[in-house]
Amino acid sequence: MSAHPNTAPAELLDPIERASRDEITALQIQRLKTTLNHVYQNVSHYRKAFDAKGVHPDDLKEIKDLAKFPFTCKQDLRDNYPFGMFAVPQARIARIHASSGTTGKPTVVGYTAGDIDRWAGLVARSIRAAGGRAGDIVHIGYGYGLFTGGLGAHYGAERLGCTVIPVSGGQTEKQVQLIRDFKPRIIMVTPSYMQVIIEEFVRQGVEPRESSLEIGIFGAEPWTEAMRREIETSADIDAVDIYGLSEVMGPGVASECIETKDGPVVWEDHFYPEVIDPETGESLPDGEEGELVFTSLTKEAFPVIRYRTRDLTRLLPPTARAFRRIGKIVGRSDDMLIIRGVNLFPTQIEELVLQHGKLSPLYQLLVSRAGKLDEVEVLTELQPAEAAMPSSAVEDISRSLQHRIKVMVGISTKVTVLPPNSIERTQTGKSRRVIDRRPKG
Repeated sequence: MSAHPNTAPAELLDPIERASRDEITALQIQRLKTTLNHVYQNVSHYRKAFDAKGVHPDDLKEIKDLAKFPFTCKQDLRDNYPFGMFAVPQARIARIHASSGTTGKPTVVGYTAGDIDRWAGLVARSIRAAGGRAGDIVHIGYGYGLFTGGLGAHYGAERLGCTVIPVSGGQTEKQVQLIRDFKPRIIMVTPSYMQVIIEEFVRQGVEPRESSLEIGIFGAEPWTEAMRREIETSADIDAVDIYGLSEVMGPGVASECIETKDGPVVWEDHFYPEVIDPETGESLPDGEEGELVFTSLTKEAFPVIRYRTRDLTRLLPPTARAFRRIGKIVGRSDDMLIIRGVNLFPTQIEELVLQHGKLSPLYQLLVSRAGKLDEVEVLTELQPAEAAMPSSAVEDISRSLQHRIKVMVGISTKVTVLPPNSIERTQTGKSRRVIDRRPKG
């Protein structure tokens, strides 16, 4: 692929972004040893977990030795709620973030002042990789508060030298008005909410392709190449993927480079990535699909050791930077639906919906059980321009999509094509793609 006009000149990159693999590995080993000792001495959970597995921080001699250490999962964080996983005294905690806790106790993460400084630096690096430069105006539509998205993006944009518009989520009409009035070059928001913003441009009779926006930095939920193409075509922007999760840091663990857009580059000087078989826990070689695992290398307040993200992806070789990349997140090992013996990820349905030009990119999967058999209904909706489509044509679309799902995914579904704007729009972030109505237990 030819160089993008926003390609970062070499002098703008951190030296480690151009380092050799040997230099990167040497730094990782040094930081791993420090982190393992830090958690062993200061976090009772890790000390007990290491001892139970018969390993000690001194057992790490080379990178592959990390596989000897136990995994950390979300339940470990919940079991130590609220502050049991913190590795520094409370007096050194400068900030606390937490997950929503919709499936149980929230996961609580802490940051020292040094952690926040490094986080800002990594998000700044991510925005720069996405094509952002000092002086750009950045419209931030991620939610602010306990969610890490808004403040993480905010501090990073300011660190890069950008002008920040801290809009947060919701108030879609106002989002569009501010974009039109303030003329930002960059927007940072979830991809599904960007689709809602594009719809609002159209509803107001404004052509989204004529806005000032040139770059969208999208994250906080899985999204597909088909969604990227749809957003880029509709808004005439470069859509770039930023990856992160609160338990590891927040946004900025990895980010795509605008000149390649070939998967988020993991900032391996701060996070060591692995991909494992989600069933056996066995480490997989680069290129094989499995569950993404992270060990933080520089976190002070809340280091994580081999944290199981549940995100399914692959580790890919370096391209635009010296670090490895992750492929598009294809789903989550804990969000996978098993329908009559077939593994189904919502992103598979999304790809097929987005291939149909007369359908809105929004959809929902309604999962229910009739007797002993699981059933899936796919709710889609027409594009606003197709509102007057005759019912016979709507039925043709339904049958066509139903057939495509059967052929490409391997399950039988019911497809319902609704009028425009029938599916609930997200206002603050991640979209609810699956409604599982099956009996629990």
